[in-house]
Amino acid sequence: MQSSILGRTAARQCINATTRRQISSSSRRWQAEATETAGATVVDAGSVRPKKPIGGFRGGVFGFLLGFSVASAYASYRLLEEYKIASALLQASVEELQASTDKISTHIRRIETVEKNVKALSEASATKEESKKAKAELKKLYDGLHVEFLDLRSHVWGMQQDLHALVKKEATSLRPS
Repeated sequence: MQSSILGRTAARQCINATTRRQISSSSRRWQAEATETAGATVVDAGSVRPKKPIGGFRGGVFGFLLGFSVASAYASYRLLEEYKIASALLQASVEELQASTDKISTHIRRIETVEKNVKALSEASATKEESKKAKAELKKLYDGLHVEFLDLRSHVWGMQQDLHALVKKEATSLRPS
């Protein structure tokens, strides 16, 4: 207890020796000087401040600012999460659009290839008029062959008749009558 009293006395002497400005700006230096002077442990009275009661207005402002900060942080977190979700959905939509665009491009290329083939076939194939002409020529040729066949048949029939007549004539001339 006595060392504590000596420490206080030394601290008072030290305070009187130094200016008030030095104490407020360099409390550690003052503490070191007081310890050297007294040779005992000194409790810094300047560093312990009594707690002031928080008034209703100051507490309300502090509460408002704290609540606003927490609400802002939560809102920005939720906004960032929604942005990530929307961004992911947009990316998926873009990828789906790219895939459908690729499919459509493939189908268009196939259609163009088929159109080229159809055009080549239409140029190489006969038209209705050409097919009608070919059909008419084929009919004339068939009719001509049919006429020749009938002529040949009538000629063969005539030869058969002549041959039968000859055979009958000879058969009658060879028989004794």
